[in-house]
Formats: sequence, C-alpha cells, structure tokens
Amino acid sequence: MREYIDCIDAGTEFCPCHLAESNECILCSQLHGSKFCDCLNWNGVCIYHEFINNNSKAKKGRDTYTCKVIKKELLEENLLLIKFLVPHKLAVDLSKAGSYVFVRTNENIYFDVPISILEVDIERDIIAIIIEIRGIKTKKLLEIEENGDITIRAPYWNGVFGIRNINKQFNNNVLVIAKGIGMAPMVPIIRKLFLNKNTINLILDKAPYKENYIKEYLKEYDYNLIEEVVLVQGELTEEAKALIKKFIKNEGVKYIHIAGADILTVKIIEYLDEIGAKDVSLSCCNNSKMCCGEGICGSCTVRFAGRRVKRLCKLQTDPRNVFEGRRLI
Repeated sequence: MREYIDCIDAGTEFCPCHLAESNECILCSQLHGSKFCDCLNWNGVCIYHEFINNNSKAKKGRDTYTCKVIKKELLEENLLLIKFLVPHKLAVDLSKAGSYVFVRTNENIYFDVPISILEVDIERDIIAIIIEIRGIKTKKLLEIEENGDITIRAPYWNGVFGIRNINKQFNNNVLVIAKGIGMAPMVPIIRKLFLNKNTINLILDKAPYKENYIKEYLKEYDYNLIEEVVLVQGELTEEAKALIKKFIKNEGVKYIHIAGADILTVKIIEYLDEIGAKDVSLSCCNNSKMCCGEGICGSCTVRFAGRRVKRLCKLQTDPRNVFEGRRLI
C-alpha cells in the first residue's frame, strides 16, 4: 500500500521552497530529479509550473515580526504563558490546527525556538502560547517583559501529524488523550473537532503540572473530561488502557488525537495493534527537533527502513508512518 505523503507548504504562498532548488522537493517528481511528472499528492497547484514561473527560484520565505507583549505570566516555576499582538493576516494564518511560530531568543537566528499555538483571538489579533522552560533557549524567554516586545518568525503549520485525519472527522465520537505540555497544542485540535460537530472525549493527565492550565481556553467547547494518569515510567497505565479500549469497543470511537511526548504516541499505537484496532485513525504532536522549519538544516530529519529520510518539519503523513519503520540508531 502506497504511503500517504503531503507537504504542509504545498500550494501555499511559500511553495516552491528551497528544497525545489536542490532537487529535494517532497512531492514533485521533476523537482526531485525525475524526468517525468509523477507527483506524490496533488494540491491543486503544479509545483513544477510554479517553480518555472518564478524563474526557477524558491518563493520568499517566512517573515519576522516584532510584536507587543500584552500579558506574561509564570504559571509555575517552569511554565510560562505569553500573549502578544500580531498583524491580522498572521492571526488568521495561525488559526489552523497544527500552527506554530519560532520565537527569537537571541540575535543569532539559530537560537529561535519553535512553540505551538495555544489560542488565536482573530477578532483582537492576539496569540497565546505556553512554553515549558527547559534549556538555554527557553530560559531566555523569561526575560521578556509585559508591554515589551517579542520577535517571532511565522507562520508554520506542521505542528501536528495526521491533519488529514482531523479534517475528516464530522459528527463522530472522538477521543483526545493529552499529557503535560501537550495540553497546549491540543486546544486548536479541540476547537477544530468541536466546529465539525464531533462528540469529544478528553483523557487529560496534567502531570507534571499542578493544575489544568488550559481549562479556561476550552470553556466555550463541549467535551467530556476524564482526568487520569496515562503514562508511568514509559508505559501506559492499566487505567488508560481500559479507557481507550472502552471508547473503541463500546462507544465506537474510530479516531484518536494524541497530545504528548513521542513515547505516549508509540505506546498508544502499540496498544491499538495489540487490541486489534489498527483501523483507528490517528493524529499526534510533531515533537521533532526543529531549527530552520524549512527542511534545509536537517535537524528535523529522521531515517527510516530502506534508507529513507523524512524532513518532519514539512512532511505531513499518518502518525503510524512516522513511528513504524523508524531507525532509532
């Protein structure tokens, strides 16, 4: 069976990108060194035609914006909330599920850190993000001041794998499983599922945090909340397994969104295979290490069986295709 592959930027104002200039385009066979047309996925626009019409050059990349910070709050010692104003078009662009921005922490652009969008207020052009303070780059964000400036590079959209599976959910009974900082990028997914009139069941494990800090961002959506520990020492808990099995076997759930670390996604995929639920469609967080966001620097590349290399900052595919056949060494 042919693997479904798409490029998150295909058909947008940022396509063709620099990959096309070096015969590394994800979709276009001719811009991948082939002599004939056999694109992997049609997006309504011929990438090769766009490339030729643009004088065989890449389109202009993302812009950098300096935005005013209207709120900064340290929710816990290592958990930071920032809200800032953006141009209206950027607010609209970042309202899509899976959107994220690069936040600048140093004049050296290699210090930019990718952060998923928590919420977009399109009427007031306000973006909210929650950052887990971990290392050199994120610690610099503590220096940002309320009423000061924050510099971002945007928009980027590949913060979630399986977007096609999200978009296909209409009037269905769906399940969302979130843990830790995965709560933040989960909010736009909940919004999308709610607007598509789905019945949303949310299993939430707020650990290692003391509170559920995203509940106020979900208050306008209807969902069934179950607070439960889902992962202990790298393994699914028996309680989580029982809940997943109940929703699939008894309540007809055929779609699950996983918002958490890669280990959570891997363990859920393994459990679904174990209980014979391979037909359940999935989406999950894209936790790849990113630097440029354009498929150029190689920090997001992962090697798979057959010596295949995937640029996960741009590649859009099913979560099972990301975690099955992946070379860990």
